[in-house]
Amino acid sequence: MRIVVQKYGGSSVATPERIKNVAQRVKRKVDEGYKVLVVVSAMGKTTDNLIKLAREVSPKPDTRELDMLLATGEQISAALLAMALKDLGVRAKSFNAFQVRIRTTEEHTAARIVDIDDGVIFENLKDHDVLVVTGFQGVNEKGDLTTLGRGGSDTTAVALAAKLKVPCEIYSDVDGIYTCDPRIHPNAKKLKYITYDEALELTALGAKVLHSRSVEIAKKYNIPIYCASSFNEEEGTLVVERLPEWLEEPVVTGATISHGQIKVTVSYLPKDANLLTAIFNEVAKRLVNIDMISLVPSNGDLFLSFTILEDHREDLEKALQEALKGVEGWKSSYQGGFAKLSIVGVGMRTSPGVAARFFEALKRVGITPELVTTSEIKISCLVPEEKAEEALKEVIKEFEL
Repeated sequence: MRIVVQKYGGSSVATPERIKNVAQRVKRKVDEGYKVLVVVSAMGKTTDNLIKLAREVSPKPDTRELDMLLATGEQISAALLAMALKDLGVRAKSFNAFQVRIRTTEEHTAARIVDIDDGVIFENLKDHDVLVVTGFQGVNEKGDLTTLGRGGSDTTAVALAAKLKVPCEIYSDVDGIYTCDPRIHPNAKKLKYITYDEALELTALGAKVLHSRSVEIAKKYNIPIYCASSFNEEEGTLVVERLPEWLEEPVVTGATISHGQIKVTVSYLPKDANLLTAIFNEVAKRLVNIDMISLVPSNGDLFLSFTILEDHREDLEKALQEALKGVEGWKSSYQGGFAKLSIVGVGMRTSPGVAARFFEALKRVGITPELVTTSEIKISCLVPEEKAEEALKEVIKEFEL
């Protein structure tokens, strides 16, 4: 039995006509001899509209009830696509997360997949050629519906592929992974191949082609992901463990900007490792992601700087107040108006001078970075929001992206 997982994003199923188009694409795969598991997102802006509706009823919706609401979006897409497939003579059946037993952790709005019952899948594939599965959702041990966070349908698709040990194809309105956002920079180059590590860095840094957790799962289980458009037949991008031997590693594979960054500085902290641990533990409890951490000692004190997204400021301040309860003299300050500019590439491991070229490009547009972080295959820096696009263009020119 040849099985493939296909995922279609919200824009691909945004209208009845587009759903019929997806049904035709799935049928072609069936005609090639495949059994197909199709994972669907909610139609168009459905999830955004449901969140807006919830906030009109409740300023801060209960997260369990919010998941109950949001899970309806994908169920609509799945049922409609199954109808369209049946009209084409395809033996299809739709499933929600409860029916296919996608078990998750307890957290609402940010759950993680624990396991999937492949027995249900194989049993239904005996009599059906296509199973249409709702993305983005699962069920916890209590039997409550959960959602996986924005972009979670990618995660559902790759998790299914990993469970079944089959390839995964992800279709959206972008025909592959580019060196930078082609909607901002029309001359961006499309990549034929990209490694898991590069894709992980790019998605974590704001690139929107794949959800970072989906790439983590693909890397862990060595599941190739093919990214392409559902609107044309252009060749897409294959996400793999390593580049083919015949392909020369580019020094820099991609560049990206993550907007809405706030620089946080916690001043006059005692030199106490336990205190730092307490801060990061409290931050983690509140699900606040922090980045670009800098720790500077001065005159017996510590000055801790890092970045957060704008909408996490309130939760972060609560975490600091709790972690530093009883500590005297410390202060926190928040400075907005920043973006994070990053370059990524496995070629950095073997190519000296990348950092020098990167900072020289920033210097040409009059930027001195506020914070800098690096890894083997990444350089990120904090730049003024108003100069971010200009800086990105200069970096793209420097590395011929």
